[in-house]
Parts: sequence; C-alpha cells; structure tokens
Amino acid sequence: MTASSLQARQRAQYARDAVLSASPARLLTLLYDRLLLDLRRAEAAQLEQRWAAASTDLVHAQDIITELSASLRPDVWDGAESLRGIYTYVHTALITANVRRDVERTREAIALLVPLQQSWHAAADAVPAPAAPAPATRGGWSVG
Repeated sequence: MTASSLQARQRAQYARDAVLSASPARLLTLLYDRLLLDLRRAEAAQLEQRWAAASTDLVHAQDIITELSASLRPDVWDGAESLRGIYTYVHTALITANVRRDVERTREAIALLVPLQQSWHAAADAVPAPAAPAPATRGGWSVG
C-alpha cells in the first residue's frame, strides 16, 4: 500500500467517524456544507463545459436535497412544509440545470441555499453541546 493510498484511507475513515459521531444539528450542517460544495463544483464544471463532472455533482446535490426533504417533520415544526416547498423548487432547478446545462439554474439554487446554510449553522452553534458522560467508577476509582 502506498503512502498516498494510506493517507486517503485514513482521511476517509476520519470523515466517516466524524459523521457517525455528529449530533443531529451537526449532521444537518454537514449536509448543507456538502450540498453547497457540490453546487459550486457543478457551477465551475458547467462554466468549463465539463458536462459529465457537472452532472455528477448536480445529481449528488439532488440526492442531498431529497434527504433533507425526507428528514422534515411537519408534526414537530410548523415551518417544515414551507421548507419542503423550497427543497422541491431547488430539486427541480437542479434537474433543469443538468438537463439543459443551465448554469443560471445552478446559481439560483446556490443563492437560495446559502442563507439556509448560514441559518442552520447559526442554529447549530446555538445548541449546547451534549454533556460528556461521566467516567465509570469502580470503588471510587476512575475506570478509563
């Protein structure tokens, strides 16, 4: 195994661990961060007429939008259906951006999603971190 492939495996493992240990609020911000990364990559690829790369990023962004929409809980939050409407609109815009190779639809999606990304980050930052569990003790001695 080469040093670069080992580093790549270690980075992938670190990313997996970060996702698996993230709070729900942090997972949401991670999804938004990846969504905007995909859209910016798609925009750059469209401008360079690298259509296959643009398509890959746009389809991945559509998958994230689908996941975000599916995670909405209208029974818990009365704003869920309004947000679902934005997600539906953006999803359709991304399909159009891909099929018609329309960078303006990609830019429109970015413009709609950046304020949401910023809002979710602010909300996640406002949520206190969960308290670390107390170490187990045995006879008054710390175990671990």
